[in-house]
Amino acid sequence: MPSIKKRGASPQWKNVPASLKPLASSVIEAQLPNGLKIRLLPNDAVPTISYYTFFKVGSRNERPGITGISHLFEHMMFNGAKKYGPGQFDRMLESNGGSSNAYTSTDLTVYYEDCMAEALELVIDLEADRMKSLQVTPKMLESERQVVIEERRLRVDNDTLGLMDEELGSTLWKAHPYRWPVIGWMSDIEAITREDCLQYFHTYYAPNNATVFISGDFEPEKTLQLLKKYYGGIKAGPAVPGVIDAEPEQRGERRAQVWHPAQAPSLMVAYRGPKASHPDTLTLDVLQYALAVGQGSRLTKALVFEQEAAVSVSVDWSWRVDPGAFTIHMELKPGADPQKCEEALYRELDKVVKEGLESREVEKACNNLQAQLLRELATNNGRAHALGHYEMMLGTWQEGLALANRYPLITCDDLQKAAAKYLSAHQRSVVTLMPREEAS
Repeated sequence: MPSIKKRGASPQWKNVPASLKPLASSVIEAQLPNGLKIRLLPNDAVPTISYYTFFKVGSRNERPGITGISHLFEHMMFNGAKKYGPGQFDRMLESNGGSSNAYTSTDLTVYYEDCMAEALELVIDLEADRMKSLQVTPKMLESERQVVIEERRLRVDNDTLGLMDEELGSTLWKAHPYRWPVIGWMSDIEAITREDCLQYFHTYYAPNNATVFISGDFEPEKTLQLLKKYYGGIKAGPAVPGVIDAEPEQRGERRAQVWHPAQAPSLMVAYRGPKASHPDTLTLDVLQYALAVGQGSRLTKALVFEQEAAVSVSVDWSWRVDPGAFTIHMELKPGADPQKCEEALYRELDKVVKEGLESREVEKACNNLQAQLLRELATNNGRAHALGHYEMMLGTWQEGLALANRYPLITCDDLQKAAAKYLSAHQRSVVTLMPREEAS
């Protein structure tokens, strides 16, 4: 049997809200000898199951020449292994009432299935089969390469937001792998070889680099036996190479400009932020919600409704393994002056730095964050994804369950200090998209 550890009254979740302690105490942890980590979340409310596999690999683990290979694998993993050949993965799953999907980020590649409880063994078999014996054939590689090339053309080359985000990454980071896009550079996508794929697969898609979260209606002991049966014979991969964060200190504002056929100009302004496990990350979560989530948020109210400097304002503050970015995106009106709109944004941010936020703004942001956390934990899929993401980013899923109680502890003073620390001119990067007419 795998080594099993069921959570009792662990001090790791002493700050978990009382309403979530039954969930925390029900989680069963196990690990196979080959290194595969298992997290079981039994819940018999409905006879369904969500099955998540988290691989700790993303664009952060790539290098020039193979950028985009993690995302390429997201596609290839559905196209045939030793037992279930090309097209069989989804066909088998869907014929048993299930569905599947996946996503790739800078730090993770995540695969997940939703199915009826009786299809659990099939899902385990399907997932173990492709972890053990994915068939990376020249034909399959070329087919998925073309799919990714078209995806890049659609989502980056012909999309204003994609173009700006890509330009921002290469402006904001000079040495860290975050500087290239998750989808990869086109020349690299075109040049990735089968040998590149085989080496990457055996290193990063091995059981010792994966964690499985299962949430739903299942019998834990039987499920552990099935996991051992199907995954137990898969050999551990080599030690995963570390990623060196050699990013130098930013010593001044950086700017870039993109010209592209568009109806109106746009702005992206990014500030260097901390990594997910840093205490300031939660403070910036609250700041994100206070500034740009909801029509009554600070920037939306000021820049969209009162000053009419923008059509919309959004803030992206995504957790990352290494220090990330606090990014503000402004969609402007046709004919708008980007410089004046940018100055309007800085005036609003300066107010937060100098005057802080009002207590009602902070309370509202915390309430919305708490509600979002609890909503995600209400379903099998949301629960498996949330706890898995917490473990990948924070080190333990228990830390994530404590967030609902930690956000209300963040004060107006904390937010003002964080704004002063991170939203400074010398460490911002700015990308302006300017409309141009298409060649006739």
